[in-house]
Amino acid sequence: MATITTKDGTEIFYKDWGKGQPIVFHHGWPLSADDWDNQMLYFLSKGFRVIAHDRRGHGRSSQTSGGHEMDTYAADVAALAEALDLRDAVHIGHSTGGGEVARYVARHGKGRVAKAVLIGAVPPIMVKTDKNPSGLPLEVFDGFRAALAANRAQFFIDVPTGPFYGFNRPGAKVSQGLIDNWWRQGMMGAANAHYDCIKAFSETDFTEDLKQIDVPVLVLHGEDDQVVPIADSALLTIKLLKNGTLKTYKGYPHGMCSTNPDVINPDILAFIQG
Repeated sequence: MATITTKDGTEIFYKDWGKGQPIVFHHGWPLSADDWDNQMLYFLSKGFRVIAHDRRGHGRSSQTSGGHEMDTYAADVAALAEALDLRDAVHIGHSTGGGEVARYVARHGKGRVAKAVLIGAVPPIMVKTDKNPSGLPLEVFDGFRAALAANRAQFFIDVPTGPFYGFNRPGAKVSQGLIDNWWRQGMMGAANAHYDCIKAFSETDFTEDLKQIDVPVLVLHGEDDQVVPIADSALLTIKLLKNGTLKTYKGYPHGMCSTNPDVINPDILAFIQG
C-alpha cells in the first residue's frame, strides 16, 4: 500500500496510476478513494496520471483522534502533492471533497494547480446562518450525527439506498452493488472521523476560498441533488468564482458520478482539454 506520512504522523493512503498530466480525485463523506474507480479507469485510458487518496480517518488512512476539519484535510492534500511533486494538476472533488478542493487550491495550490472541478460540492456553506439564511437547519446535521452514533451500519445503508443516488425516486434504476460498495467504504473508516466530518462539511464557510481561486473551475451539479441542494451550493458558488463554468443536470442525483459516468466523465474531459 502506498502512503505518505504527514507532519503529525498521520499516514495518508493513496493510489497513483499512469503517467501524464495528473488528476487528483477528492472523495465525499464517508467514503474513500474507491469511490472514484470509474473515473480513474476512464482518465487513465485517456493518457492521464490519476491519483486518489483516502482522507484521514477514512478508508485505509490512519484513524486519528483529531484533525477532522477542512484546514487539516487541505494540509494533508498539500503534503501529498509535495511528496508526489504534482504540478499542472487538475483537482476534482465530489461533495465534501469539493470543499477540500476549494480550500486546498485557495491556500496551497499556487503554482501546482491548472484547473479544478467541483461536483455536487458543499461550498459555499451548507448550514443555515444569518449570512446564509437559505441553508439547511443545524437540526438536519444533528440528525446525521445522532443516526451515526446510534447505528452507523444501518445509517450507512439508509443513505445510499435513499437520497445519495436518488434510488428513492419513482422509476429509479436501483444498483445494489452501488449501495453495498458505499456501505463497504463507509464502514472501513473511523466512526469518530465520520462524526466530526459532518461538522466540517456542513459548517465550514468556503466563501473566501472561492473568491481567491484564480484557475478555471468547472462546477457540476445534479438538479435533483437531495444531499447538497443546488440552490444553496452550485448556484451560489458560481457567483463567487473568478473563472467558473456551471453545468447542471436535470434529474441527476448527488452521486451522479456513479449513476451517470457516461455523461459526467466526457464533460470533465472536455473541460480539462479545453
